[in-house]
Amino acid sequence: MASAALRVAVRRLSQQSSSAAPVLLRQMFEPKSCTYTYLLGDPESREALLIDPVLETAHRDAHLVKELGLKLLYAVNTHCHADHITGSGLLRSVLPGCQSVISRLSGAQADVHIEEGDAIRFGRFALETRASPGHTPGCVTFVLNDQSMAFTGDALLIRGCGRTDFQQGCARTLYHSVHEKIFTLPGNCLIYPAHDYHGLTVSTVEEERTLNPRLTLSCEEFIKVMDNLNLPKPQQIDFAVPANMRCGVQTPPS
Repeated sequence: MASAALRVAVRRLSQQSSSAAPVLLRQMFEPKSCTYTYLLGDPESREALLIDPVLETAHRDAHLVKELGLKLLYAVNTHCHADHITGSGLLRSVLPGCQSVISRLSGAQADVHIEEGDAIRFGRFALETRASPGHTPGCVTFVLNDQSMAFTGDALLIRGCGRTDFQQGCARTLYHSVHEKIFTLPGNCLIYPAHDYHGLTVSTVEEERTLNPRLTLSCEEFIKVMDNLNLPKPQQIDFAVPANMRCGVQTPPS
């Protein structure tokens, strides 16, 4: 796909949807990995997608899709997760027509690979793909076409960010990704992360730009902080990463 053409399409979609019904958004939580899954849909066309589904809650998500009368087009992953197995594979089985999506730079398999500037369309809406590596090389942030909300995965958390000490992470890369790809969005753009460990659900670009204790530091100070976090190894990493490298094209567990 041609990125320039897709960016034009996103702008046109923004203009078309500005006076119509707003995007349908549901935020759901998986407690073991503290993961947020997001359902976005077009109330008119009934087309929808899920961002960062989790295997253990995939049936819950599929039930909600059916209950709301939506057609799930995509199960989208912001990156190759290390703390849970994606629900993309199971969703492809229980909701025929659903395709798994992940960044090409993740190295993971999927039905659809995306890159910087690509748009994922669902009805009148679209998500613009912004490459935001650093936590992993294949991390992306998804921005709704009117720039009212961004789904930042593990790149930017509420008052925090993803760790950079495994999966080819790089603190310097992450710092520049957040400042150049996320903090350049409008200040009132809502930030929806992939995880939260303190019960917070949403932030804004302006809040994180001014209040995030890590990302308000200089780049060199940020690198020092990230290099000295000394966090324990994610409990599910040894089986989650291999499974997620098959990102939804794997046969789901029976």
